Amino acid sequence: MKLRPLHDKFESLASCFQSPLLLVIRLYWGWSFFATGKGKLMHLDRTANFFADLHIPMPKLNALMAGGTECAGGLLLLIGLFSRLTSVALAGVMIVAYATADREALLNVFNAPDKFTEAAPFLFLFAVLIVLAFGPGKFSLDYFWTKKGSGPSG
Repeated sequence: MKLRPLHDKFESLASCFQSPLLLVIRLYWGWSFFATGKGKLMHLDRTANFFADLHIPMPKLNALMAGGTECAGGLLLLIGLFSRLTSVALAGVMIVAYATADREALLNVFNAPDKFTEAAPFLFLFAVLIVLAFGPGKFSLDYFWTKKGSGPSG
């Protein structure tokens, strides 16, 4: 019995789950980004005060930028439009969140990895890195436009 044909069939079957999984990731985390961004924008003064406590320069402007990026980026991720570019922007916001609000977890990523993975930005960052690496999947506007040759990459 040869293993190669079994392996190939398994690979083909398993790959059928890629686009549905990417859709679920985009829907859940896109909405989560939108909701957290909206929360920052709706409570701008409180967010700006928090940013000021973290010694982030121009706290109100940075609160607007972070909230706006999360809000708009979350919606773009949700529908799968400019997904990889959006993932870069959202990853940037999460890296800044690590560097400011969860600095200790970031600095101890190798000494105390549990602290790093339990920090609030981790799953958000992980989700956008998955979309960045694998794309938005077949159930996205990016895929539709790419196939039609008239979209973001065509």
